[in-house]
Amino acid sequence: MDAVLQNLGTIIGWIVAVLLILIGFAGAILPALPGIPLILVGLILLAWMDGFVQVGSGVLIGLTLLTLLSIAVDFIATAEGARRFGAGRAAILGATVGLVVGIFFGPLGILLGPFVGAAVGHSLGKANFEDSMRAGVGASIGVLVGTVAKVVIGVIMVVWFALVWWF
Repeated sequence: MDAVLQNLGTIIGWIVAVLLILIGFAGAILPALPGIPLILVGLILLAWMDGFVQVGSGVLIGLTLLTLLSIAVDFIATAEGARRFGAGRAAILGATVGLVVGIFFGPLGILLGPFVGAAVGHSLGKANFEDSMRAGVGASIGVLVGTVAKVVIGVIMVVWFALVWWF
């Protein structure tokens, strides 16, 4: 009976870990979910279930550093994209709000939300229409770059973990 419970626990652990990783990849695209941190938690769970035999603390520290990098890149890409196109704080705040609202409108909303939010935020700061549109473009580019970077970092983390696990 103990072996059956242990096997059941292992199966449930693997399912939870894989779900965390999959939800993490969704979260790398959808800003409402902490994508890369969820991937990290799933990978740590897998390592823990193995007693940290296959994947040790050095790799887990490296994966944690990549997670922190992904968080920094996400913030910097959005802000820098908007700033390089002339956006101020109001536009950056608008882009963030637009991104959150855009989630409810699917992929198109995620792409257009930051644009609309930055343009509206910038125009509220007494900017002209052309400057507001430029700020919107910059915010959208920043969000896109940040999203691609998070997905790439997530793939690197999973591949690194898998290579260490199997080799």
